[in-house]
Amino acid sequence: MGGLLKLSRLIDAVNEWIGKVVMWLVLAAVLISAGNAVMRKAFDIGSNAFLEIQWYLFAAVFMLGSGYVWLRNAHVRIDVVASRLSKRTNSIIDIIGMLVFTIPLCVILVALSWPVFERAWVSGEMSQNAGGLIRWPALLLIPVGFGILATQSVSELIKRVAFLRGERAEPYSVEHEKSAEELLIEELAAKAERGNYQRMPLTLHDQKPDDGKGS
Repeated sequence: MGGLLKLSRLIDAVNEWIGKVVMWLVLAAVLISAGNAVMRKAFDIGSNAFLEIQWYLFAAVFMLGSGYVWLRNAHVRIDVVASRLSKRTNSIIDIIGMLVFTIPLCVILVALSWPVFERAWVSGEMSQNAGGLIRWPALLLIPVGFGILATQSVSELIKRVAFLRGERAEPYSVEHEKSAEELLIEELAAKAERGNYQRMPLTLHDQKPDDGKGS
């Protein structure tokens, strides 16, 4: 198991690096998008090439960042259910999900998308839009993205199994971070509870003391 845990740490390190690179791609997409909007509105100048670069960058962020999201335990999950279950039960559910759904699906999609990329590479397929870009970089993101997700799933599978075997203290590399909506709900609930607590003494003070005499 020690060797598998080393492999898991290596995969995590690679996806951590990829995630940091993807963050810069988000900034690049925002700057290009803003530049396109300014040029179009202010100078009536447009470029299909720059529009397609935006799409390519968005696709890169979505596909290449999937492994990083898995690593950071920030993927979508049903928190109402997961929060009520123990870490051991959640780990078993994750293992079943990865073995039955995630890893097989990634392998199938890599196998199906690779020939599509290969044909575009060989033929030099171009965008149908005037001044557009070559297509193979965008098509390459599909097998690469699902390959990254598959390798990170293997890393997560190793961590879950190690946790169940008692060879790892936690099943996740990073605990699930609460969303802004969850934090807001908790803050409102806390304020409501404090408000009720502050009103209780006033209510008790307004009550007349019972002197034991009947009315």
